[in-house]
Amino acid sequence: MSKRKVPVRAAAVVAPVVEREPRPPVEAIRAAAFSQFAERGYPVVTVRDIMKACGLTQGALYNHFKSKDELLHDIIASTQAELERICLQAVAGAGADPRAKLAAFVRAYVVRHCRLRIEALVANREISWLDAEQVGDIRRSRRAIRDILVGVLVQGKEAGLFDPPQIDGRSDLKSVAMALLDQCTHISLWYVPGGRMSEEQMGRLYADMALRSVGAKVG
Repeated sequence: MSKRKVPVRAAAVVAPVVEREPRPPVEAIRAAAFSQFAERGYPVVTVRDIMKACGLTQGALYNHFKSKDELLHDIIASTQAELERICLQAVAGAGADPRAKLAAFVRAYVVRHCRLRIEALVANREISWLDAEQVGDIRRSRRAIRDILVGVLVQGKEAGLFDPPQIDGRSDLKSVAMALLDQCTHISLWYVPGGRMSEEQMGRLYADMALRSVGAKVG
């Protein structure tokens, strides 16, 4: 009598576990520093606090930064440089019409300040703790951003497309640019994600207000 063959089941194929690549230590340190400085203020936060927040040892910080001061300068300078790049890109991609350039600049600036509120808060509040040379680096970038905006306003006025406010018979476009930038920057102090308006809607709203502020011609 032959024995009945029992079919052999194939071994279950277990998919290998794919681990998410961890954030590079330097980026983890920067993120923790932004969070800690925003929540508690630069003077109070220690290196130990930052490293504990990102799950690294104190020695890991000194592989990338000489001190807490250098870390503060790095995170402010990096976010400022990225903002400058975004503003340049927005204007360059908006075409020849100064109205489109102004709208694109303001949308990009506002959306970033809505999206990266903590970074904006730290960059604007904690800059006073940097030394004069470090502050100079940040201010050069801020002037570059202002000058991008001034250039757009000049183009619009010379083309007869902008009619900005005048004081004593003349327009001070640098002051107008600074007023617009102040307005856009301070959205980071009060905007809350998930509210009535999205980041993109806020960007469009502020762009419309900016165009109205400089008397942009319709059409």
